Amino acid sequence: MTRYTLWHRTAYRYGRSVDLASHLLHLSPRPLPGQVVRAAEIEVLPEGGHRTDGQDHFGNGVTWLFIGTTHDAFEVTLKASVEVDFPPPPPAAESLPWEQVREAARSPEGWDAAEFTLPSHHAPAERAAGVYAAESFPPGRPVLEGVRELCARIRRDFAFKAGVTTISTPVSQVLELRAGVCQDFAHLMIAGLRALGLPARYCSGYVRTRPPPGQKRRQGADQSHAWVGCWLGPQHGWVDLDPTNDLVVSDEHLLLAWGRDFSDVSPVTGILLGGGRQKLTVGVELIAE
Repeated sequence: MTRYTLWHRTAYRYGRSVDLASHLLHLSPRPLPGQVVRAAEIEVLPEGGHRTDGQDHFGNGVTWLFIGTTHDAFEVTLKASVEVDFPPPPPAAESLPWEQVREAARSPEGWDAAEFTLPSHHAPAERAAGVYAAESFPPGRPVLEGVRELCARIRRDFAFKAGVTTISTPVSQVLELRAGVCQDFAHLMIAGLRALGLPARYCSGYVRTRPPPGQKRRQGADQSHAWVGCWLGPQHGWVDLDPTNDLVVSDEHLLLAWGRDFSDVSPVTGILLGGGRQKLTVGVELIAE
């Protein structure tokens, strides 16, 4: 088990004053088997707005904010202490053939996984993604063997390059570029699995980073991260894999939320009256104790 101290600050500076603002935050670490939230606090500036905490459709912790006073800046800071020790997946060869998982997702026993077989905005029904994923799923192959191979192929075939894509870059273009960042690789893997009829969900959170040998850890240099949850059928349930790093999620990752794709779990979204141009600053620190 690894215990993490987490700090995540998002700050907006506006070119013109904002008269009214409504925000939705997905910044509450999710309690799970294998993830114990010891403490979590969300601080908001300006103070004095209306705040409601609750859960969204997927069971993620969310915070709704309404700020009715004029302001030139908006800041939200998460401080949390979380223990992480996700259980290992079953032996890959013991998982069901992938075709049986596909059929289970269409049956009553797969009711809670079925919606994750459907296309979504950032993980659409992209034929090329299905063709790419299908190479890892010959007839009768155990589903986890196929998922592990697909994860490794994305890590091998695609270069991690910041700045060549945005959150709006479609999966089809990522396939052409053979490059992107963690959100791109997660959406590609999800689109490919769903094209085969396999449930897959987008996971948002953080991954532990390590400085190069001999160098000090840079404060605020960590970033939000994204990976993929894959359903193995009613017996084994969900397992999370990180295609950016070709990892099975264990104790290196901290989960905030999951959904169909990034649009369901964006850490901070909002609607503003006013504001003009915006300057965004994000800082993340994930420290293992």
